[in-house]
Amino acid sequence: MIHRRCILAAGAVLPFAAQAQAPQAQAPWQPTRPLRMIVPFVAGGSTDVAARLVADQMGEKLGQPVIVENRGGSGGNIGGEMVARAPADGHTLLMGVTGLLSTNPHIYRTMSFSPARDFAPVGMCYTSDLVIVVPLSLPARDLAEFIALAKSRPGELSFGSSGHGASTHTATELFRIAAGIDIQHVPYRGSGGAMNDLIAGNIQMMMIQIAGAVGAVQDRRLRALAVSGPRRHALMPDVPTLAELGFPQATATSWGAVMTTAGTPAPAIARLNQVLREALAMPMVMQRMANAGVDPQASTPEELAAFLVSESEKWGRVVREANITVE
Repeated sequence: MIHRRCILAAGAVLPFAAQAQAPQAQAPWQPTRPLRMIVPFVAGGSTDVAARLVADQMGEKLGQPVIVENRGGSGGNIGGEMVARAPADGHTLLMGVTGLLSTNPHIYRTMSFSPARDFAPVGMCYTSDLVIVVPLSLPARDLAEFIALAKSRPGELSFGSSGHGASTHTATELFRIAAGIDIQHVPYRGSGGAMNDLIAGNIQMMMIQIAGAVGAVQDRRLRALAVSGPRRHALMPDVPTLAELGFPQATATSWGAVMTTAGTPAPAIARLNQVLREALAMPMVMQRMANAGVDPQASTPEELAAFLVSESEKWGRVVREANITVE
């Protein structure tokens, strides 16, 4: 079950729970052809890394390859729609993330699908703390100096994200509200372009998963100011947490979870959950995920259903307070 940081809520779990019912005992489901795992972002980020690690191992255990496809755009909605409209037979998976599953329904005025209605939970995959990074050219050596600079130039500094509603966007809005600063959002189609512009100094800040920034920080192309999790991260042990710096209300963790198309038979979901959990328990997978800055995190489908409801409520409040909308 999910243990890390008590991220599951104990409240009502509908409507996701309607897709997470325990199956009756019967022969294990087996796929009849290769599976697809849709990653709703461009290649190279922590979501993509985690997806490829578990897809390889799940494929070995299922006897059919699990092929990762990157389908970025619209804050993950393009990839999400592919899975929502796929046959409900267990052969199409989604590496769903915080933004797509819990934030997008609150910010997009029109969506062609509903995550709560059109996806079925399979299991959690990972959690990932974020880090606030700035270019070395910015005259801010620590978080206090960055906040002071932003307050002295209201509306002039900008931050990048991997798209409207992504955790790189909403977690920064949570921090912006807590710090009382006015900085402008510049959305990108994935984190890669945002990071390139950040290093070049075209934008002044980004809050990104540690996996996406650790190399640039170690190479002294970016400066890390704070991590978003409740404790310091092993990959950046010298970087303080937001809570240490006086902003416990801005603590945030992004995550990834494997979903499939709603209506998929319960035996297929049970088998997919089993092989996902087995993959996440493998020492090689655990080590490679840790090296990439993400923490393996398993769950049952029912636990994931409850978590998705609680996360939707949390980030819905941030969306309303920050007045985030997308036409």
